[in-house]
Amino acid sequence: MNGDWLLRGRDGRLSVYQLSGDAVLCRAERGPGGPWSAPRRVGGDQRLHPVLAVGQGADGYAHLVSWRPTGKGESGLVHSTHFRPHLAALDWNPVGHPRKKGGRTGTPAAAVDAQGRAHLFVPDGDGGVSLLAQKEKGGWEPWRDLKGDEVTDGLAAVTGESGRVELYAAVPQGLLHWRQEEPGAQPALRETLKTPVRPGTLRALATSPERTTVFYTDTSGDLCAWRPGDEPATLLPAAGPGPVTAVRCALDGYDCTLLAQRSASGRVAFAAYPTEVEPAGAWWTESGPQLPLDALVCLTTDEEDRVVAATWSPSTGRLLLTRRKDEPGLALEAWQEA
Repeated sequence: MNGDWLLRGRDGRLSVYQLSGDAVLCRAERGPGGPWSAPRRVGGDQRLHPVLAVGQGADGYAHLVSWRPTGKGESGLVHSTHFRPHLAALDWNPVGHPRKKGGRTGTPAAAVDAQGRAHLFVPDGDGGVSLLAQKEKGGWEPWRDLKGDEVTDGLAAVTGESGRVELYAAVPQGLLHWRQEEPGAQPALRETLKTPVRPGTLRALATSPERTTVFYTDTSGDLCAWRPGDEPATLLPAAGPGPVTAVRCALDGYDCTLLAQRSASGRVAFAAYPTEVEPAGAWWTESGPQLPLDALVCLTTDEEDRVVAATWSPSTGRLLLTRRKDEPGLALEAWQEA
């Protein structure tokens, strides 16, 4: 899974996207804060590889990207749009391969610009990154070569508050950063950071009108934050081995960044700090039951702008959720199974 799989739709209802065998499933609240529907298959009967990238635009529409088998040893990318949690998603639409044909080249990433155009990024198999972008009035632009060096996987796409799309990638020497300078422009490789990065730990978040922040775990086990143009900042030791999830929220009247991660003990660990003020420090607080090793964690906010956290385990199929209580601090309700 790459990107947020717990989303708030334009109607205020929450939905989750899950991988199940050769399919993607969607579950949604029947009403804001209400009971949840049973899982439904997304995008028709097309068989998929067990990989999914999710991006969401300001219009609330979800864009889903996966790989599908197309022949012996060959695969192609497919895309689907989901307009509302209780409407069927569009069928999977084949969108091609960065090298015209071949096997899977890596886990895709997706972001959606201010005009609602999906941008699909994928390692190209030769150490670089390829981009496929939607046209504003339908259809797709040609595949674009964004260059790069030694990129094999570990992409994190994000849309800034400006509505422009950015991309981060982990490489053996550190991090690469691409950015759109104008709406609709091709993202360009702008900066390289030499830093020891653990593969598979990137998570990017829009944190101010002109800047985004990427979170990653370094090889010593520390969780770090980097904004292009600055030096990276060490936040605190990572709670567990996987990537963090992050969301902007108001806590006691302050603009804060909330992080969550499955901890080494198996519970969900939370940490918050004033947005872009890493020197203020942060510390982990654990919550909820012990989770399976494969449990994923995601954060969002509901229609009342309350923080919502969810965990989902592919091995057990259990979806657990909690919300922030209406009181000072970050007190959470009891975790409930959907």
